[in-house]
Amino acid sequence: MTEEKKSLNFLEHIVEEDLTNGMNPKDLRFRFPPEPNGYLHIGHTKAIGISFGLGLTYNAPVNLRFDDTNPAKEEQEYVDAIKKDISWLGYQWDKECYSSDYFQQLYDWTVILIKEGKAYVDSQSSEKIAEQKGTTTEPGINSPFRDRSVEENLDLFERMKTGEFDEGAHVVRAKIDMADPNMLMRDPLMYRILKKSHHRTGDQWCIYPMYDWTHGESDYIENISHSLCSLEFKPHRKLYDWFLDQIYNNENIRPKQREFARLNLSYTIMSKRKLLRLVNDGIVKGWDDPRMPTISGLRRRGYTPASIRKFVETVGVAKRENVIDVSLLEFCIREDLNKTADRVMAVLDPVKLVITNYPKNEEEWLEAENNPEDLSAGSRKVPFSKELYIEREDFKEEAGRKYFRLTLGKEVRLKNAFIIKGESVVKDDQGNIIEIHCTYDPKSKSGSGTEESKRNIKGTLHWVSIKHAIKAEIRLYDRLFNDEAPDSHKEKDFMDFINPSSLKVITGYVEPSLREVKLLEQYQFQRLGYFNVDPDSKSDSLVFNKTVGLRDTWAKVKPVSNKQVNSNNKPHQNKQREVLAIDEIKRAGKKYTNLPDEKREALKTKLLEAAKKVEIDELVPLYGTAAKKIGTRIVVTIALGVVLKTKNIEPDQEAKDFILKGKEDSNELLSKEAGVIANNYNI
Repeated sequence: MTEEKKSLNFLEHIVEEDLTNGMNPKDLRFRFPPEPNGYLHIGHTKAIGISFGLGLTYNAPVNLRFDDTNPAKEEQEYVDAIKKDISWLGYQWDKECYSSDYFQQLYDWTVILIKEGKAYVDSQSSEKIAEQKGTTTEPGINSPFRDRSVEENLDLFERMKTGEFDEGAHVVRAKIDMADPNMLMRDPLMYRILKKSHHRTGDQWCIYPMYDWTHGESDYIENISHSLCSLEFKPHRKLYDWFLDQIYNNENIRPKQREFARLNLSYTIMSKRKLLRLVNDGIVKGWDDPRMPTISGLRRRGYTPASIRKFVETVGVAKRENVIDVSLLEFCIREDLNKTADRVMAVLDPVKLVITNYPKNEEEWLEAENNPEDLSAGSRKVPFSKELYIEREDFKEEAGRKYFRLTLGKEVRLKNAFIIKGESVVKDDQGNIIEIHCTYDPKSKSGSGTEESKRNIKGTLHWVSIKHAIKAEIRLYDRLFNDEAPDSHKEKDFMDFINPSSLKVITGYVEPSLREVKLLEQYQFQRLGYFNVDPDSKSDSLVFNKTVGLRDTWAKVKPVSNKQVNSNNKPHQNKQREVLAIDEIKRAGKKYTNLPDEKREALKTKLLEAAKKVEIDELVPLYGTAAKKIGTRIVVTIALGVVLKTKNIEPDQEAKDFILKGKEDSNELLSKEAGVIANNYNI
């Protein structure tokens, strides 16, 4: 097997095998088949990425087909939203199709099956039909209507179509085998009566085909070569093939159904029915509420197409269900915005700072770098004056040695500005600090090149000039649920786990460069997190949404598990939380380059052991570490070498790119470590 083959996922192997066995590459065609009964969510992005990704890999067309067979739940609004989301993610479909386009063909095929004795009209209630299905260990019971004559079945089916009967009076079932071990094969439903207006066909039909009858036949009509779906449809594959057997005539490509593990995310609900309940009950403000896991909600919150596609790529394609930690999704957006988002200054919990020795009516405009990760981003001017806002938490009257923010008698640097020293405070009648008075060193301006400006000051604060500040509404979003698996509790409703602090609306102040922002534009509020401009914003009233913090804070507040509680229901006080190997590697990166040689070698020894416990997928998100975080890049390179060796795998192209970039770096430690791997694998 070639090195390239080793990096293929199992679905790509299936396609490769078909091509090897004689399939014409021109016959490849994939599809993404959403039901328009809700907005797409983060779970759908995996299915989207798989189908459209295969289309890109094999230069094959991908259909967007709406499985619109249930007018009771489907709406044009959802169709429009789905198309918008897929386009926003950066994918282009070949044909826009609808199962409703095939209603007449499905009806005609059903008539043929009835004539061949392979389908019949059942006049029992749904409850009675369910009772006769049997169990996994007991066969089902034949319907008393199973042996109706062809003539009677055709007459009833036609009268169902013309609207003569009420809903529930009759259904059409396939005649297969009521003793089949697969219960889906026990005379499954093909049609039911639904007197609802369809968003495309109007009142033309009052009978609608069931999903299992519709899906494979739609694939067949569209010449879909590989029908890819999530694992819950694996039991349906036998029925999918049975229906195809009845209509297949060698005129079209016969589609092949294969299944992959769907995407499950912690702290998240993936059921469209439950998401709709959140909307209808007013828990959120619509499908695009930034707390929702919908693609439109993520877009409004500030997520980028690149971050979501990177997330899906990192998760990969698997055959077994698993739950992905939502922190990986948050990591991907941090990594993307770290490279692309301009840095600006904003203060969200302001306290007034007065520079007593700064001229009263003077102001100056200081140079500020837009993005240190992107040299092409340029710079901007920010105004500085006598009175500023700083964050309230950035000042203490008295503080210990490890407090590196502003306090009385100590110095800090104001970002892009001057070094200041705390002198005194002004308090109100309740003892609350309302003003902080300080002095500044006029020769310490950042970037001025003076000796005073080069002084090593540990603390740096962000700020905004009060005279120039723009008031803005800040919406601080957090996770909607405070339980890792809110819908997994049998005795509790998932709504019981709603996080009451999922949204906090405050007033903040931002620098004047944000006066002309565009809707959905992303920024890093320095030292605070990533924010974007909400569509509710207007020129005279800005609204910003918090996308994600600068680091994962939830890891510190995860609830204690049952395993950590003793018989007295008290947490073990002396038992330290086990550190994951990947976290140990990340921590090492923060101090690796700051250690003397002897201690660095000792740390490297620990790294080599920790790396043996790491999977390659855990390292992939770290390939995009910012260039200036050299320590992290070095330890990831070390860990990658260990993983490749211990797992006996070849580096894929993404790993090779990371290694080559490290080999060419000016840092000797990184270049050396990357060079060793490059030599070992002939990169």
